[in-house]
Amino acid sequence: MTTTSISAAATAGRLRHLLSAAWGAVSGIAPHVLHHVGPLAGAAILAGTGGRVLFFLLGLGLATPMLVRLHRRFRTWIAPAIAVAIFVVTYTLSSIFIGPLITGTNDSSDLSPPPATATTDQHGHAITP
Repeated sequence: MTTTSISAAATAGRLRHLLSAAWGAVSGIAPHVLHHVGPLAGAAILAGTGGRVLFFLLGLGLATPMLVRLHRRFRTWIAPAIAVAIFVVTYTLSSIFIGPLITGTNDSSDLSPPPATATTDQHGHAITP
């Protein structure tokens, strides 16, 4: 066999590895790129429930090839279901508890109006600024 003649199986293998590497690069860079969407799409969409659902669906979509490989390896849907359950629990803990702890914000405090401050003069009358 010469170096110029490449079998179809070797070409298919290389193509599969190329596509796998490309998918890995896209799924690895996606979180970094998507966090730049915030200023463009608006903080209200990405910071609220819609943003959480959007990123959950993106994460689930990017995990689909792994779930298919789990199904092929174990020949049952139990293993991918367990992986999805772990993803759901991890994502829920991260978005509800860990995220607010890191940022120091709470979703319920964002919805409450700011406290009213009233200044009064020496007679007890309210002074409006």
